[in-house]
Amino acid sequence: MKIIDILNSGSRSLSFEVFPPKTGETYDKMKYVSYKIAELHPSFMSVTYGAGGGTSQYTVDIAKGIKSVGENVIAHLTCVSSTREHVRNMLDAYQECGIENILALRGDIPEGFNYDEMQYRYASELIYEIKDHGGDFCIGGACYPEKHPEAASSREDIQNLKTKVDAGCEFLTTQMFFDNDVYYNFLYRLREAGVEVPVIAGIMPITHPSQIGKVLDISKTALPQRFLRIVDTFGDSPQTMRQAGIAFATEQIIDLFANGVNAVHVYSMNKPDVAAEIQANVSAIIGK
Repeated sequence: MKIIDILNSGSRSLSFEVFPPKTGETYDKMKYVSYKIAELHPSFMSVTYGAGGGTSQYTVDIAKGIKSVGENVIAHLTCVSSTREHVRNMLDAYQECGIENILALRGDIPEGFNYDEMQYRYASELIYEIKDHGGDFCIGGACYPEKHPEAASSREDIQNLKTKVDAGCEFLTTQMFFDNDVYYNFLYRLREAGVEVPVIAGIMPITHPSQIGKVLDISKTALPQRFLRIVDTFGDSPQTMRQAGIAFATEQIIDLFANGVNAVHVYSMNKPDVAAEIQANVSAIIGK
């Protein structure tokens, strides 16, 4: 099923992300994790893609496996350090597996990478490539509620998102955020600029203080004082911090649903137990 059809159905959706292993040694464990999350029957699952396509075959295999057990899946595809030939080969592989949905991403620029060697500079160029390839893929894109770190201004950032949408992006998924007002403000500015595609809210439960540094590096988000107080109070106890982190994420999700946001995507960090607890916390709300 295409993600855009899920988003346009009017029903509340809760989806989860998994990321493939960096080496074959952990593939079986990752496959197990994927299937455990699939047993929750989320609205869909997304499978990430390593920089430069380093885990591309694992992405294909895991996405294919999720689809084989009857679950909706979207596979990521990054382009910044890929050749056009590699991107086309990946599109062929997705098409052969029956993957209907692709999250088209530029990806992080590797340190020391020669800009002159880039065959793709922006996600919009990848979206054009996917549309030109055929295959009738449903294409999604990423966005930063607090502005892409490389954009000169919020206005420029939103204009770049509009370029993505004009290229064929059918929906957007946000980077993680911890203050829902940031999302609501972002959504208002998008609509004011004429960007009308669905915007899935990305939520990440912080279950251990060690996650915070990586989260800040990836998302460039700001942590609200109420969350920092949770970390200060409960961060020394793994069990307590886990419970508090899940509770905080659940509260965010309930607030989003209560304010008419029907699509939430959880960055579950390959933790089936965390995904299961969050889904259980909102089961009646999403009709599970």
